[in-house]
This record gives sequence, structure tokens and C-alpha cells, in this order.
Amino acid sequence: METPASAPSQTIPPARRRRAWRIARNIVLAVIAPIVAIWLVLYITKGRFLRAPFERFVGGQTHRAVRIDGDFQLYFAPFKIKFVAERMTIANPAWASRPYLFDAARIDTRIAPLSLLWGKRRLYWLDLVDGKVDLEWKPDHSTNTWTFSDKKGGKPLDFPRIDVANVRGTTVRYVDPRMQVTADLAIADIRSTDARIGRSVGVTGTGRIRTAPFTLTARLLTPDATVNRGQNQLVARMRAAGNVIDVAGTLPSLAEIEGVPLSVAARGRNMADLLGIIGVAIPNTRTYRVRGQMVKDGADYRFTRLTGVAGATDLAGTLTVTTGERLHLDSTLATKRLDIIDAAPFIGYNPDIVATKGAEAAAAAAGAASGRLLPDAALPIATMQRFDADLKWTVGVVRSRNVPISNVDLTLALKDGRLSLSPLTFAMARGNVASDVVFDTRARPSAVRYDIRLTPTPLGRLLKGYGVAEAGTTGTIHGRIRLDGRGDTIHDSLSTARGRIAFIIPQGDLTTGNAQLSELDIGTFVQKMFEDKLKEPVRINCGLVGFTVRGGVAAADPILIDTSKNVILGRGGFSFRTEGVDLAIRADGKKFSLFSGQSPVGIGGTFAHPKLDVISNQLLGRAGAGLGLAVVATPVAGILAFVDVGDAKAAACGPVLAGATAAAQRTTKGAPRDDVGHGTTAKEENGKASGGERKTQRKKFLGIF
Repeated sequence: METPASAPSQTIPPARRRRAWRIARNIVLAVIAPIVAIWLVLYITKGRFLRAPFERFVGGQTHRAVRIDGDFQLYFAPFKIKFVAERMTIANPAWASRPYLFDAARIDTRIAPLSLLWGKRRLYWLDLVDGKVDLEWKPDHSTNTWTFSDKKGGKPLDFPRIDVANVRGTTVRYVDPRMQVTADLAIADIRSTDARIGRSVGVTGTGRIRTAPFTLTARLLTPDATVNRGQNQLVARMRAAGNVIDVAGTLPSLAEIEGVPLSVAARGRNMADLLGIIGVAIPNTRTYRVRGQMVKDGADYRFTRLTGVAGATDLAGTLTVTTGERLHLDSTLATKRLDIIDAAPFIGYNPDIVATKGAEAAAAAAGAASGRLLPDAALPIATMQRFDADLKWTVGVVRSRNVPISNVDLTLALKDGRLSLSPLTFAMARGNVASDVVFDTRARPSAVRYDIRLTPTPLGRLLKGYGVAEAGTTGTIHGRIRLDGRGDTIHDSLSTARGRIAFIIPQGDLTTGNAQLSELDIGTFVQKMFEDKLKEPVRINCGLVGFTVRGGVAAADPILIDTSKNVILGRGGFSFRTEGVDLAIRADGKKFSLFSGQSPVGIGGTFAHPKLDVISNQLLGRAGAGLGLAVVATPVAGILAFVDVGDAKAAACGPVLAGATAAAQRTTKGAPRDDVGHGTTAKEENGKASGGERKTQRKKFLGIF
């Protein structure tokens, strides 16, 4: 059988193999040779000729001009990319206040080549000397300098991974035109190994918020996470205008606090100084401390969970500060106990001076003349016209030595320089006070309106704090103060005020002791004292304490109280301008009294130092007449000078209870009264009356106006 022939051999001829190898070799050489050549050229020249292309490439990526004015190196050494740049700058946008976002004296680093193609960029090591960073917000907050795009929401700066770092002399400048904040910060030297900094990084600096300088110390507690775009746990303390502000929290990036809850705390000697930093005017406070949580939401800075104290007063609530073209504060506060001394700043007093030296010293410190009480501290007009505010404040109890006050409810609104406290309500001595007060600083000088209304309030409870017994007194009082004035201080606004003050006393009982002291009916008083009937009530039929105010001077119009035993009358008045008081109050008996002083009680002095004068010229005249009769006739005749025949004309209660002026007052028989003041002071009345009338009036009533 014939054996088949063998299959042809598949072996490639040697010549062909040599040709293929030469082709492969040439291809490899064609690829590698240029790379080697490029590497060799770069290594020899250190890549210095690539400066211009590098500046153009990085500038295109960041949309910023990039420039290197010193040494430049960019080459493989041998397989890591070595980059050296001296006096390197990256420009800021044209709208920024400084030319450069970044400026460094020297950058020397080794870069992982493949990290430039994919994955997170990696630096094997970095040596950075005297780096300067400028972080600025555009005035409308649409973008910032560290966002590398002309469009809102552009790509922010991304930190690379750094295995070994040595960073020295780094400074950061931060500017926010909307909040009027400028800060110059110095970052402590950073040294890291194995991509770990380890310890916290310190920051110190100074700056200004509006016109207030501040100092800052801070620590970045998580620097390793920061450089790897992780959490940024930060604590900071700022000192400004005598205040200490602490902030702590975890930020998504070092320059971004949007939507991040931060713990905040502040303490200092005066909260007015704290808010004054951002251009907000509030009354002064005593030493305070407060803490809460802050979240930035666009133009709003929301402070929630606020708790703290100011002086001896507790505080809790919320506050929202809205920035923009016009600052706006919106706050809701609740206080359980308000110390009356802490409320002193609301009328212009320094609470510390009130607590240590009294109201008179506080008034003097506020610009009042010696011996005055009304504060003369000017309203912060310019500041009030720069911001708006809304406040809702409730107070449970006011600590007060004399007058019990509780359930305070205050609504405050400040808009374009017009400040209104409307309504301001509170409970006082089982009665309620409702008021509306307006300071309109748009007018020059400010137009001020006071409208204060007192609902029926028990007299005994109201006067208990002043040493008057509550038992046996069932009378009540209600009234209204309605004044309009012009001035930039409380004193000036009241010194120019015109309007009416009227307090009405409806029917009720008053203890005999109180009534007898006012009428100086010595016989009845002593008789009742020996009969142990001192607390026997006297019936009040009706009463009115009214004043007409013109040019800051209040004149009785009228003072008229009708009781079951006498008619109490008053003339004179007081002045908001001088704070002088000149009132004469007398009681005419309705019944015969054998021994009666029948003389006015004078109330004089000033608001700060009132004086009670029970020994009037008329009483001295009666005593002299009685002595004369006793000498000329008999001792018994001397008593006649003190006899009260009891001819007082009872008052018609209708006009009294209506709060009518003196001109509308009538006797019970309908006749006009001629024994009450008519809204003028004694000085004015004496100027109009005839000679005989003037003599009579000077005899009956004290008058120094």
C-alpha cells in the first residue's frame, strides 16, 4: 500500500521573521524614541520652554490668566512629573478687589502622571512657600473668586491627594461685601506624611465687620478629611467690641456654610455692642450670654434654639437676619422673668448705673441735667434708618419692688426709620395696660406719639408697694395718656408734648386713714383714732385726676374727687421740661367739723425729689388768726379759725366719669364749678385774674410755675 505524502511545512522562513521583527522594532522605536527624546529634552532643559504653553493650558481650564514670573520646571524625574514654579499667580475675576486669587513665592511638587488622566489627582509631595489666597464674594452673591467659571454654579476648587507636604507662610483673605466682612487669616505651617496631617491646623487673623475690628482664632480639626474632600470640622472664636463669639460645626468645604447647622455661642458685657457690629441698634443690656444654632439659607441667617440670659433676665426664641440691600431682623422671644432693672435701657437708662447708683444717676449719664429723671440720650437715628426689624416678645413676670407687672406682650416694628411699639400690653396690679408708642424718625425732629390706656385697676393693689394698706380699699382707677411731641430724645419729645392725661376713679371705698391724711381733718382723724375706727372706709362717689398738656407743661384740668364726706380739689401741675412739680390739693368738708386744717397739701419738688408740704401759708394764717382771737377774746374763740362749716359742693359724677375737662364739670345741682383748675397753671391764672382774684388764688393754692 502506498504511503501518502507528508503535509507542507507551516514554518515561517527566517527571512520573513527577521523582516517582521524589524518592523515591530521600528514601530516601537518610532513610538519610544520620541518619548525618550522628549524626556531627554525635558530632563536636560528642565522643561523651562513649556512655561508659555503651561500658562495658556491652565488658564483655559480655570478661565483665569495664569502667570509665572520666576523659575519654571516641568519634566519627568525620572518617572514622576516634577513641577516647580516661582512667583506663580492665578488671576481673580475682573470684579474682584484684588488682582490674584492665588499667589505663591514657590511651588515644588512631584505629581503621579497617571492621576492626571483618570482618578483623583495625586501629589507625591508638595513644598509650598508663602502662598496667598484671596476668597471674595461678588457683591450680589451670584458667584465667588474660587469658582472657576463665568457662570453661576461653576466648578469649585478641588484639592488633590498629597502624600507628603510642607506648607509654610500661607495666608488667606476673605471678603463678603453683602455682610461687609473682611478677614486676613494666617494658617499655621502644615507638615504631612503618608497623606496624613494628623494634628489640627490652626488659623489666626484679624478683620472688620462693618466698622468693628475683630480678632479670630480657629482650628481645623479634620485636615486629612479636608484635603480629601471629606468633612471639615471647624471650631472658631472671634472677639469683637467686647464680645466673644464661638462657632463650631462641620462644613462641606472650607469656604461654604450654606445650609449647614452650626453651633454658635456669644457672651459679653452688652448685647447692643454685639448687634452693633452688623449695624443694628438695640437698647443696652447688662452682661449677657446666649447660645443657639445657625443655618445660612441664601440671604438669610437663621438662629434657632436660642437660650441665654441678659443681666437677671432669661431669653429664648429665634432670630433671622436677612442680608441684602437693606438689613432686616425678624425675631420671636420669650422671657419667663424680666428684672425691672434690665428694662431700664428701653427708656434710655444704663441698667448697670440704675442697679448701682439709681435712676437719677442713670439719667445724668444719659445726658439729663442735674436732678432730672427723664433720659436725654438721643435715638440712634442714622442706624434706625439703615435697617428694618420685627419683634414679638412675651414676658411672664416682671420683677418689680413697687408695681406688680406680668403678661407683657410687645410687638415692635421698624420700617424705614419709623419705630412702633404697637401694641404693648401688660397686666399691672390686676389691671391691664395697653399702649401704642411711635417714634417716626423720618420727620426732623422725630414725631413721637404716646397713647397709654389703663383698664380698671384696684387702688389698694396698685398702691400696696408704696406702703398703702390694701385691706379696706375697694376703689379702682382707669385712664389714658395721649401725648404728641417732637424730639429725638424722650425728654425732648415730652418737653414739646401736647395732649391730655386723665385717670378716672369710679365709685368705691377708701380707708379713712388715707382720706383723713389728705384732708388734714385733725379733729375727725384724732376722734376716729381714739375710737379705734382708723380703717373705717370712706365712700368715693367719683373722682378724676386730669391734666391738659401744652408745650410740655401739664396743668390740672381738673383734679376733682367727690367722697361721702368731702370734695377733694387740686390745682397746679407739673412740667416735663423742668421736671418741676407744683400741685396743691385740698379737701372741703360736706359736714361740720369743729377742728379742721381746711388747708391745701402742697406737692412740690421735682420728679426725682418730690416734696410733701402739709404746713401751707394758709394753715399758718389760720393758726395766726386763731392765736389772735384767743388773745383778743377767749381761748375758745381761737378754735373758730379752724371750724369747717361743711359747705363743699358735691360733684355731678357724669362729667367726672366721662373724663371731661374742668369747663364741663358741674355740681349736683347742675351749676358750673368755679373751684377747679381750668387746664392752666397758677402762674397763667394769676396773669389773667383781677387783683382780688389773684390774691385769693395765691392764698388758696401754691403756685410756682
